[in-house]
Amino acid sequence: MEEPASEITPPVGCKSKGPESVLMERADSPAPSCVSMKSDRSMGLPIHFREAPFPTDQRDQMEGCNSDLQEKPGLSSILKSLEENAVRFLKDELKRFMRYLDQNYPECSEPQLEEDDDLDSDGQMQKTCGREGALKITLYILRTMEQNDLADRLEKRHLLPQCQRRIKCTLKKKCECVFEGKAKEGQPTLLSEIYTELYVTEGGTGGINDEHEVRQIETASKKRLTEDTTVKCNDIFKPLCGRETPIRTVLSKGVAGIGKTVSVQKFILDWAEGKANQDVHLIFPLPFRNLNLIKDEYSLIELLHHFVPDLKTVESNELFRYKVLFIFDGLDECRLPLDFQNNESWFDVTKKTSLDVLLTNLIKGNLLPSALLWITSRPAAANQIPPEYIHRVTEIRGFSDAQKEEYFRRRFSDQSLANRIITHVKSSRSLFIMCHIPVFCWISASVLERLFSETDRGEIPRTLTEMYTHFLIFQTGLKNDKYMKNSETKLNKCFESGKESLLKLGKLAFDNLKKVNLIFYEQDLTENDIDVTEASVYSGVCTEVFKEEYGLYQEKVYCFVHLSIQEYLAALYVFLSNSSADLLKTAMDQALKSKNGHLDLYLRFLLGLSTDSSKTLLQKLLGETRTSSHNIKEISKYIKEKIKENLSPERTINLFHCLNELGDNPIVEQVQGYLNSGSLSAEDLSPAQYSALAFVLLMSDEELDVFDLKKFIRSDKEHWRLLPVVKTSRTALCFGTDILMVCGFDVYQPRG
Repeated sequence: MEEPASEITPPVGCKSKGPESVLMERADSPAPSCVSMKSDRSMGLPIHFREAPFPTDQRDQMEGCNSDLQEKPGLSSILKSLEENAVRFLKDELKRFMRYLDQNYPECSEPQLEEDDDLDSDGQMQKTCGREGALKITLYILRTMEQNDLADRLEKRHLLPQCQRRIKCTLKKKCECVFEGKAKEGQPTLLSEIYTELYVTEGGTGGINDEHEVRQIETASKKRLTEDTTVKCNDIFKPLCGRETPIRTVLSKGVAGIGKTVSVQKFILDWAEGKANQDVHLIFPLPFRNLNLIKDEYSLIELLHHFVPDLKTVESNELFRYKVLFIFDGLDECRLPLDFQNNESWFDVTKKTSLDVLLTNLIKGNLLPSALLWITSRPAAANQIPPEYIHRVTEIRGFSDAQKEEYFRRRFSDQSLANRIITHVKSSRSLFIMCHIPVFCWISASVLERLFSETDRGEIPRTLTEMYTHFLIFQTGLKNDKYMKNSETKLNKCFESGKESLLKLGKLAFDNLKKVNLIFYEQDLTENDIDVTEASVYSGVCTEVFKEEYGLYQEKVYCFVHLSIQEYLAALYVFLSNSSADLLKTAMDQALKSKNGHLDLYLRFLLGLSTDSSKTLLQKLLGETRTSSHNIKEISKYIKEKIKENLSPERTINLFHCLNELGDNPIVEQVQGYLNSGSLSAEDLSPAQYSALAFVLLMSDEELDVFDLKKFIRSDKEHWRLLPVVKTSRTALCFGTDILMVCGFDVYQPRG
């Protein structure tokens, strides 16, 4: 029977000290010999084994091993060095543990995970394992010393770094790669290799912006960027110079595909890798598309445990001591009411309530008031959060012109190919403007890389419709050699299957475009006769064009990679399924009645698909397909008649884009000729030519710092047609144009 463990007594001549003091004394001792593994004081009590003869075969093996070890030269010195390093490592860990045990150590300043920059991921993992081993040894010794309170406190306060390491590791694996439009298929790309810093500015409000996002891009593309207050994503919670007010909640606005989610991904990755924002203890990414799947009542702690299982080791009251960041990505996708006015106040993180009450109270600061919040949203949905709860508004504006080029150069190792692509994109102003959107850069890169590498590449796309049609051709795979080698019968069946699939996706796109809905769930797909089990590989389209993601409980969430792809497929569906001779006129009338222009780009695509060149491309996509015959000259004439009417300037600009898609824009060519020759006379311009002038100035690649209206305006009857140009200019020079000041523009009126 084993003897009971006796208490450890201090050496003779020393005052009795508590275990904490003893540990701290040893941790601070500079001499490794004081805690030498050969010292009796460093050893625990011997373990008593029952007496029995040592097996002869094992004894012989041990004696053989000992003789072998003694024969190897230098082994004793290696063991001595091992002992010294082990003692040094344990002493360093004991010093770290003392901070956890010290009652005076500020709880809000928990020590962060110490990273060694010179260690790779394997080295970091080995060191982490070593630290966990040191903790187990320390806890074991404390408990053998019957210092259970100290052991419990150390274990409890050491849980955060352990939890933090696991969460960082999980987030790093999740965020370090991107698929650039692919949901799960294809080869991932390291985010750090292709990430191009986005242009982010501070300012603006959380108010609503009903303008179509492509219009916002076209306006932003002309604005001078040099005088804006820029903010790096990693610095969004840092006050600007001269400001001391802490920032708790940040709202970042940006149109679809402009880079909001990738910015969030890069922010999280930099934190997980220890590169930025290390004052933040924990980050909780909670995308709204996942929150939409929550149906039952939860406490805030339960909700976090569902999303972050590693957090279960931390007690609920511990969260108040740490600096945590909640990231709510995609406010525009939120299907909750977010009733800030009528929801009851809620302060208990452990008490269950509806998700809407939890979120509104978290944003208000009733729950976890010390937590930081980052919310991203498309502009039209930004007003769902009352401005009094927002401490900073930033706008993610995509790529500047220089950043567009940087993206292509980073994406392609072949710089000659990158240069050819940049040159081509720049040759079409409408394409170059759309490259403000990172997703469109990816689409253009995918298309042009394939086309420039083919010997028989045909026409290189110069309009948006042509670019998207080529993109769809490549993503469906119907242009691949494996299809072309099949028999004609199999090929026709393949085309028919592809057409049927695209029509179903197109109907889903069109029906939800009318409702301004971008996110779909299984029920939405089922209602459109789309088999949810095949959605991720539907005709080869979904892997690129139609993303499948997993939310909470592994439920699937679907969306098109970008709003413009949804608009293209909606136009393709209407074009293929509607045989009405008045289709284009009807679609134009509907688009012109839209309050916020949400059908503008859809109309451009629909008209672009009606051209002969697009019909030829569609044969590569769908095989021999009977499409409606539309009189292009007649619809062009109809558009020009509409331009003469008193439409809003934005509507008129979009009609010129429509003429570009049809390849028929004589008014613009005429005005461009006047500008080039220097013979432009305001007295000679018709109303339609005034609108064409605005379009030409917007599409030019020159920055408009000062716009002199007096060069162009003959009367106040026509000045409104140039307002889109004024919006993109820092200063407008004019005489007596009071309406501009009423509209809030910076108007300079010189004396005399």
